[in-house]
Amino acid sequence: MFATNLPVGQLYFPSWERYEDGMRSIFEREYYTNHGPVVQELEARLEDLLGTRNAVTVSNATVGLYLVAKALGLAGKVMVPAFTFIATAQAMSWAGLDLVFCDVDPDTHQISSLTADRALEGDVTAAVGVNLWGGSCDPSSLEAWAQQRNCELFFDSAQAFGCATEKGPIGRFGRAEVFSFHATKIVSATEGGCIATDDDDLAERIRNMRSNYGIRDARTVPLIINARMSEGQAAVALMSLDDVDRNRSHNERLQRVYRDGLAGLPGFKIVDPASVITTNGQYLVCEVEIDEFGLSRDALLRVLKSEGVSARRYCFPGVHRSMPYSTTHPQYRETLRSTDAICAKVLQLPVGSRVSADDAARVAELLRDAHAQAPAIRSALRTGGSGAVVPTDRRQAL
Repeated sequence: MFATNLPVGQLYFPSWERYEDGMRSIFEREYYTNHGPVVQELEARLEDLLGTRNAVTVSNATVGLYLVAKALGLAGKVMVPAFTFIATAQAMSWAGLDLVFCDVDPDTHQISSLTADRALEGDVTAAVGVNLWGGSCDPSSLEAWAQQRNCELFFDSAQAFGCATEKGPIGRFGRAEVFSFHATKIVSATEGGCIATDDDDLAERIRNMRSNYGIRDARTVPLIINARMSEGQAAVALMSLDDVDRNRSHNERLQRVYRDGLAGLPGFKIVDPASVITTNGQYLVCEVEIDEFGLSRDALLRVLKSEGVSARRYCFPGVHRSMPYSTTHPQYRETLRSTDAICAKVLQLPVGSRVSADDAARVAELLRDAHAQAPAIRSALRTGGSGAVVPTDRRQAL
């Protein structure tokens, strides 16, 4: 169907002319890093957009999560949902913390105070809320939960820039929130991120650890690492912020096309972004029910890939089943049922700059065709498309 693969990920970039202008000014100043004027401009703009006192830019969101944990002086156990990008857990491990994995709500895919409470093991010093799919967990409920248990709470909001709940924009909850500016996100610095917090002392500790540039007041900190954002990254991020409303509108149009084209398709459900009144539209996440659709999620992925659609599984497998945690934390392998069920059926469809409304309509048509031809597809997958029978263990996966 598609001669060039449709990718998953936003991949919104400025035109060459704009990029050239932005880079030229950096080369003329001959100031490329070390908290330069472009980074300072970006931080000020982010503070205004997020409505927060501090937006501290960093080299990427994973390092940002690590810095928050170290700046808070955490030790002991930290709770993390098992259904998340593995970097959430890795950052906590690098910070020397022991992980307690919790399940997520089966409908929203988000951590909740209920799933956190079910997983509670003795004293937990902190919890990391993860905001998925351009949506949000219930931050107010988690804040109340953390306060009752006298533990710190901060958020991995890598996927939630530009989103807002009824209580305010994402970026103002917990002790801090960490955003990603990877190229796959609605705001791109090609790579990078920021930490948003209203806690001035916490922000200053992070600035002291990020590097010895951009410090406002000296603090005694446990470490100093090179986590600063470059001037080039910041320039791209500023251009991306200029375009964010237009790009969000494009995402919203694609979402409407998908929803119209897939309405009523048996066994195929689009997951709505949870708990937000404004979303960035950067994810089109679906659930595939094998009994109703006629194909498993993994079999459908093979169909889509063969037609040039780079759909993907996301947060797969659950962190509790990924190395090294499946070995170091074996007690969770059979207990997080919602996470395991979601991991077996979640599918992410292409949305972003490389996808047109016509493309989205054709993908929806392809999905309907796959459902209609499910018996023939299953037969072809069992024989490998050549008449040769696929071994039983591979057939079971299909």
